[in-house]
Amino acid sequence: MSEQKNRPRIGITAGDPAGIGPEIVAKTLREGEIIDLCEPVVFGPIDPAEIAGLGIRTGEVSAQGGRIAFESIERAVAAAKRGEIDAVATAPINKESLRAAGVPYIGHTEILAGLTGSDDPLTLFETLGLRTFFLSRHVSLRQACDLVTEERVYRYLVRSCLALKNDLGIDDPLVAVAGLNPHCGEHGLFGNEEEGIERAIERAKADGLRIAGPVGADSVFHQAKIGRYDAVLSLYHDQGHIACKTLDFERTISLTLGLPFLRTSVDHGTAFDIAGKGTASAVSMIEAVKTAARYARS
Repeated sequence: MSEQKNRPRIGITAGDPAGIGPEIVAKTLREGEIIDLCEPVVFGPIDPAEIAGLGIRTGEVSAQGGRIAFESIERAVAAAKRGEIDAVATAPINKESLRAAGVPYIGHTEILAGLTGSDDPLTLFETLGLRTFFLSRHVSLRQACDLVTEERVYRYLVRSCLALKNDLGIDDPLVAVAGLNPHCGEHGLFGNEEEGIERAIERAKADGLRIAGPVGADSVFHQAKIGRYDAVLSLYHDQGHIACKTLDFERTISLTLGLPFLRTSVDHGTAFDIAGKGTASAVSMIEAVKTAARYARS
């Protein structure tokens, strides 16, 4: 009974009401393990009749859907800031609907940063024990390579180590840096970008942080998965996404760190094409809530 009383309160946003968010949230609430792990608090409509009554057409972009999704996030953030919930797990939103509603943010990370006044939150993927940070997100591959600078790598290593310790409770974490070039450049044979990465690593080590690498990207994610490292710093979007999603696509959970509270999320979209058909898998939503509950408890 005492364990039940100590369950963390997890805010769950229902996402865009025209997408699969309400369905997967409703399915998550029916999962017995979720109720054992936490006390879920839902923000946003999940009942089909209520959604229809709001004038939402399932599977379609709309300003109304974008507005409801945004307001649900606003309420969850406000509750987290007041200490009424311990973490937030989010269902998918639609960028076009947000734009139609005049929301001045492009996506979840930007919304959360704006509503909390947080500067450049960190994205962390967790998949069956593999944790992956990202040096850059939605930029071209050419731009991503230009962003692999000594200063940026050093700054992200410091932030990643602090996030693992402060947000996830991992004392003295060991973070590996993925190489950018094949075989980490083979001492300049395949590129010299690793020279700046190595300098960044040495600076981080001089600060007392435990850093490994650069380690070839073809092996570092496997090594982290089996426990050699607590996390990997991926140097561009697809490098880490491919590793995580190949390992287990549905159980790849996105965590946003550096906010006043922990946020977890499914790593898929609103799936307008199957919305309202009752066929959407809730595995990712269930994992997002379980992950939020696990770290909130620790």
